[in-house]
Amino acid sequence: MTRSPGPEPALSAGEDPLRYAQILSAVYDATMAGGKSPARPRDVVGASWRRLRGLGIDPEQPRPAFDHMDIAELEFRRRESGLSEILGDLAQGLESVVRDGENILVVADNHGRVLWRSGSASVLDRANALGFSEGASWAEDAVGTNAIGTALVSRRAVQIFSAEHYVRSHHPWTCAGAPIKDPRTGHVVGAVDVSGPARTVHPTTLALVDTVARLAESRLREAHRQHLDRLRSIAAPMLARLQSPALAVDSDGWVAAVESVALRDRVLLPDDLAIGRCWLPELGVCDFEPLPGGWLVRPCGSRPGESASDTGMVTTISINLLQSQHPRVHIRSEVGEWTHEPTPRHTEILYLLAMYREGRSASQLAVDLFGTGGRAITARAEMSRLRKHFAGIVLAQPYRFDERAGVELLLPDDLENLLPYSTAPEIVRARRPEPAQ
Repeated sequence: MTRSPGPEPALSAGEDPLRYAQILSAVYDATMAGGKSPARPRDVVGASWRRLRGLGIDPEQPRPAFDHMDIAELEFRRRESGLSEILGDLAQGLESVVRDGENILVVADNHGRVLWRSGSASVLDRANALGFSEGASWAEDAVGTNAIGTALVSRRAVQIFSAEHYVRSHHPWTCAGAPIKDPRTGHVVGAVDVSGPARTVHPTTLALVDTVARLAESRLREAHRQHLDRLRSIAAPMLARLQSPALAVDSDGWVAAVESVALRDRVLLPDDLAIGRCWLPELGVCDFEPLPGGWLVRPCGSRPGESASDTGMVTTISINLLQSQHPRVHIRSEVGEWTHEPTPRHTEILYLLAMYREGRSASQLAVDLFGTGGRAITARAEMSRLRKHFAGIVLAQPYRFDERAGVELLLPDDLENLLPYSTAPEIVRARRPEPAQ
């Protein structure tokens, strides 16, 4: 998984907020006018501004943040987000910066939709004037650079102060936000944000928000462990009686118990899984039976690691990078379809393997990902984890996609938006290709 840089506050300790806001305003005006700027915006801000200018978003007349969403849809999104069980942890952890009445606490889903808010009536009223209300979209491509949307795109905690906001009407505000990741997969499931008037900016707010987000992730991790323990208590006696290879997995493919099958953490399940028989990349043809909170998976005797191509079936791998926050890998074969959201690091590797169909050695991948061949051992470890999800599809020596499989790579029209969170040298070069000589 990609290691994100640590939180970088917008304001350094001891710095005068008013003077800094004036500098930012001069940088903003010059940049938006295409003139010579007195200073460079911070990297995370500059990258966001470039993305938004590429999308043609007008900083003076942004798209409205709010479109109609009735209470039923809002409640549905709240349930689907999986964030409701950590609301108490977020509120308790950030009480100290909200109780003064000048800041609001906001929790958004992974698309930047505001699901919950809390704060004093006066600051909520001011937020409403900006469309910063429940149900509103604060994705970066909707309302410009902001702590929610930019944290979701960059996958790191960010603080946006005054004129660092892309939209001019947001300049009187400051906000600090951090992504919340599903500890089972590393995928971003939402964001937590503290926002208020620009004068309330403080360099420690970002660190606090980031720390509270990490604690909330720990609560999610513990909840998942408890779910697997419950599933294991149900499935273990059943597996012992079967006396044949079998696994018990939850609805996301996480393994709770095994019998006469090599131990693994997770298996890739097909879309719309139903009772019956299906081929899995890791286990071959399997029978599926429902369990409370999961599935009983019984391999039918096909060779472990046997691919769809080995069985004579056509396999197509589609790597969709059009939405930077939600990369998808879709595998199609004659016996089913699978969709997998890879981790940020695995997304980078899959892109590289699609670009280099002839394959990459561990040293080459290390250079592509880290800028040095000296980290080949790290590259091998990542490939070992990746191949557990794509056994029989991603091969070794060199690392490559099965030559018999069709590979489709879907990229954004503007390569500036290609995996914007990635710092891998090969991805950075792809974002800004050298002009033809």
